[in-house]
Amino acid sequence: MTSQVRLRLLPSARCLFDEPIQVKVAGLKSKQVVTMRARSTDEKGVVYSSSATYRADGNGEVDLERDPSLSGSYVGVEPMGLLWSMKAEALHKRFLKMSSLNPHVVKFSVHEEEEGEGRMLAEATNERFLIGDGVSRLPVKEGNVRGVLFTPPGEGPFPAVLDLYTLGGGVSEKRAALLASRGFVVMTIALFGQDDMPKNNLVHLDFFEEAIEFLKRQDKVGSKGVGVMSISKSGDLALSMASYLPGIEATVCINGLCANTAFPLFYKKSKILPPLSFDVSKMIPAESGAVMGKNIMSNPLAEENKDCLIPIEQAKGRFLFLASEDDLNWDSKASLDGMVERLKRHGKDNFESVSYPGAGHYLEPPYGPYCPSSFHVVVGKPILWGGEPKSHAAAEVHMWKKVQEFFRAHLSCDGAQRKDKN
Repeated sequence: MTSQVRLRLLPSARCLFDEPIQVKVAGLKSKQVVTMRARSTDEKGVVYSSSATYRADGNGEVDLERDPSLSGSYVGVEPMGLLWSMKAEALHKRFLKMSSLNPHVVKFSVHEEEEGEGRMLAEATNERFLIGDGVSRLPVKEGNVRGVLFTPPGEGPFPAVLDLYTLGGGVSEKRAALLASRGFVVMTIALFGQDDMPKNNLVHLDFFEEAIEFLKRQDKVGSKGVGVMSISKSGDLALSMASYLPGIEATVCINGLCANTAFPLFYKKSKILPPLSFDVSKMIPAESGAVMGKNIMSNPLAEENKDCLIPIEQAKGRFLFLASEDDLNWDSKASLDGMVERLKRHGKDNFESVSYPGAGHYLEPPYGPYCPSSFHVVVGKPILWGGEPKSHAAAEVHMWKKVQEFFRAHLSCDGAQRKDKN
């Protein structure tokens, strides 16, 4: 490495996962062309990397907030481009960061512009933490509920959110830990298959009702009801919870369908919704070995599928519908439009909706690697998620801010609620 070249990460090399940083290089030659690189490894040992070519200014400096990438993993001015454009070195991998205990570690480096790797001139390590200072993490094993509870520092009271992740099994802590770091009491739960859990919790609303009651009993929870955050299949579960269960004040549905999917849904031992049918023969193979499954689901808005529709007009709380317009998993945008039309037809105005052009199915907290395809637990093979990396990354930034604003606005919270529990 060249001692006079300096690579700085501002305001600090340590930050939360969802915080932007400024990447700056100094000490280069005037107008020198260099390659910036980023590299990280996820929990499964999969390596992700990106690179971009930059030209220093007259003072020998590169500032990713100011300067455009000339070529590489992205082009143009993209301050966080080295992070969101990282690609896995193996096909069909989704960046896995399930545990909140260890940071996402990214190695940034600057290299001479040569064939191959080029001589390294400077490097810096960015530690991107999922859990903020003072946030407590408590594993939960209570009744049928298995998960992790995150509580912000301070006396509270705080609004409460139940985080439902996807069908991959296990407990994903990333969203919950980050939301708790922003001032919410958040419990993320396993939907099935965790420890001694039965494998059919997904089909019983009673299980989710138990989780809500447990969350509401926590000492620092001040909201009268809870918020629910969901994505994909857990989106229709969240909509069903809001429609049938009491105590849900605010529901976020990210790229979910307006109908019950995959399994029949029960409540109090009665079947309340049959599943929407699908036809796997309609999958379209891609050259990469993945398949495009957008058209395999039956149209949830068709007359013959009305029994599968979730009666969201029954909900007492508010909704935030978020849909990616290039979702290749299923037609999230059409489902969003159908839910908005349904609520309006019933005289309801308890909703907000945002759709994102160029975004794919997996909208996550921002600044993680974009995922074009990965293994689908229901389909049993890799599936295309859709989206264009730059547009998808921008959607994640907007979505994450919108979700927090929505929960803050609609989860009523006051000190009296906490006192009533004591």
